[in-house]
Amino acid sequence: MGGLSFSDRAARSVWRIFPKRALSGAIGWSGGWNLPTALRVTMLSRFARVYGIDVSEAEKPLAEYSGFDDFFTRKLKPGLRPVDRSPGRVVSTSDGTVVGSGVIERGQLVQAKGVLFALDELLGDARSAARLEGGAYFITYLSPKDYHRVHSPVGGRIVGWRHLPGVLFPVNARSVNREPRLFVGNERFVTFIEGEAGFAAVVMVAAVGVGHVTAAYDEAVATHRPQFLRAGISQRSYDEPRPIGRGDELGTFHLGSTTIVVFEPGRVQLDPLTPGSAVKMGAGIGRFVPATATSRGD
Repeated sequence: MGGLSFSDRAARSVWRIFPKRALSGAIGWSGGWNLPTALRVTMLSRFARVYGIDVSEAEKPLAEYSGFDDFFTRKLKPGLRPVDRSPGRVVSTSDGTVVGSGVIERGQLVQAKGVLFALDELLGDARSAARLEGGAYFITYLSPKDYHRVHSPVGGRIVGWRHLPGVLFPVNARSVNREPRLFVGNERFVTFIEGEAGFAAVVMVAAVGVGHVTAAYDEAVATHRPQFLRAGISQRSYDEPRPIGRGDELGTFHLGSTTIVVFEPGRVQLDPLTPGSAVKMGAGIGRFVPATATSRGD
């Protein structure tokens, strides 16, 4: 981190003392306002132009969205994100920009060049981290222009979730480079999946401005509610795991942030993923290796 420019060092200092939670709460609160019907198209069109959002992909006309949060968390028109159904494929969880990918080594993932972070800190769970040690991972950044629903990379069963409260630093590229504990310090919501690619964790990393995260498979999860904000780590294990298909929706960011997906070792081989390249939800990004092949050493 010693190679940071003066402007980056100054920005890092400002963000470390800035009341990020208060700012995020204010943004989330105002984003939930219902816009006057007569102003919806004008205000949402302007919002879309500022952030480069392709409104032609939205499921509904702009006039039918009640406000900024309703529009920001929009669904897309059917068929716009076809899920790769080829046998054995792993798919992208979200639209966004590839931050990085690789294999976990000695419990560490790469956040940025020269910056590592620990898997057990990311998950807040040493047992799950031990199961995933040596596995493949990929990281995607969702900018304000992106579709903000997160989907399952594989089919299987959701066995539980974990919510870890934290701070809310920005997660854009400059912040990733200047804040060494960004992904393990920010608020996180983790979904655990057992399925066709073995054990996997899908981590939704919150950021400044993210009003909250909701889970499509559990209506009790809305991280802006008092029981989440006032608690330490919250978690749930399902007595009856919840089925999830490849490409099915897991949850929603109520503003932009980052997803980190981690797989059991020896079960997934990722395609080459170039940092900075764009990726779409449902696109194939790798393949899983059947457990029988793993046990044979293939």
